[in-house]
Amino acid sequence: MKFKKFKNAGIDVPVLAAGTWAIGGQNYGAVDRADSIKAIHAMVDKGANLIDTAPCYGNGASEKIVGEAISTLSRDKLLLSTKFGLIPNPGGYARDATFKNAIREVESSLYNLGTDYIDFYYVHWPDAKTPISETMAALNLLKKQGKIRYIGVSNFTKEMIEEAGEFGQIDVQQPPFSMADQRYVDLMKWGHGKGIDSMIYAPLGAGILTGAIRSMPDFAPGDMRLNFYSFFKEPAFGKIMELLKTLDEISAGNGKPLAQIALNWSVQKDFVGSALVGVRDVKEAEENCAAFDWDLSADEIKKIDDALVRLEI
Repeated sequence: MKFKKFKNAGIDVPVLAAGTWAIGGQNYGAVDRADSIKAIHAMVDKGANLIDTAPCYGNGASEKIVGEAISTLSRDKLLLSTKFGLIPNPGGYARDATFKNAIREVESSLYNLGTDYIDFYYVHWPDAKTPISETMAALNLLKKQGKIRYIGVSNFTKEMIEEAGEFGQIDVQQPPFSMADQRYVDLMKWGHGKGIDSMIYAPLGAGILTGAIRSMPDFAPGDMRLNFYSFFKEPAFGKIMELLKTLDEISAGNGKPLAQIALNWSVQKDFVGSALVGVRDVKEAEENCAAFDWDLSADEIKKIDDALVRLEI
């Protein structure tokens, strides 16, 4: 496994991390608890010792599965990442980054995970109703108490991060990034220059960059892949299907699956620190970890980048 240095955190982090949104089992297709635990173990065995979760992934289910998975592992060899401030309710989610809720949620996450500290603790989404000074006061206190090690923000703009930084050090950010979604490249480059490294999510475009989906999927109405991402609607879907033709050519030339090409392309960017990838079984885990046993050539990266420009992705 390859590692990169997170500058503000001052810690080496694997370029691949286990993302566990899907294993929460809520509106993300079928999952198997035992397979999920085996997949996490396989990731750690391959050196991908960073595991990312959140209490809203299955209303605590994902954190509990992660907790069960790590209960037999050495905690000091793991990096745990979780979040707070996004509360499931009948209408979807409510945002609550208040001091009181941060203190409440961290205790719940520590219990679910079966640990006494969290390495990376994120504000999951901006909360316009709560002053960022209040949110940061809670995070600074939790850091002082040793319950969290590093402060992160997810889905924040540059201006929001700058404001939060007035009240404490921001160590890491978590934006979406992939060939299919490059909206936040400027934000990530800016953060990289400030020592706020990026732990990207959806580097496989919710699975569309693996090549497993070649026709418009018939997801259930509540499936998060349909509601959260734009990839499974036109015109984005058609453009990505064209992009897959380029990836197919590179795949044939290297004898490597498309998922590895997509991960390799993302992580070779200097402004990408670690890529969170959902895994449901050992096969997926091992295949994704193998993405870093080799590198795309400069010519192959240019070929992909040219296709992205041509297709206006």
